[in-house]
Amino acid sequence: MAAVRIQAAASHRLDDIYRYSRDHWGAAQADRYIIGLFEAFDKIGIHGVVSKPVPAEFGVDGYYFQYERHFVYWRRLSNGDIGIVTILHERMHQIGRFREDFGL
Repeated sequence: MAAVRIQAAASHRLDDIYRYSRDHWGAAQADRYIIGLFEAFDKIGIHGVVSKPVPAEFGVDGYYFQYERHFVYWRRLSNGDIGIVTILHERMHQIGRFREDFGL
């Protein structure tokens, strides 16, 4: 089974998601949400989440799926592992943040 690697931009987004959730709904809810995200990450390799390819016009070989209010962008790394590239809230300006986090 492929390992899941959290890349730098995704790590920062996870921290932001946790802090925001904790500040607005408490630590227990923040913990549940982050644990749920990581459980979804683990399902990528076994096709337990429905992922769609990133549109070709972005020039990125990657995929995304929605987890509650967030879109998770990921790609297969050269060693076969799964790289979580970024996690964006559905209300964020997706294209700008996506380009920034993918290094485009």
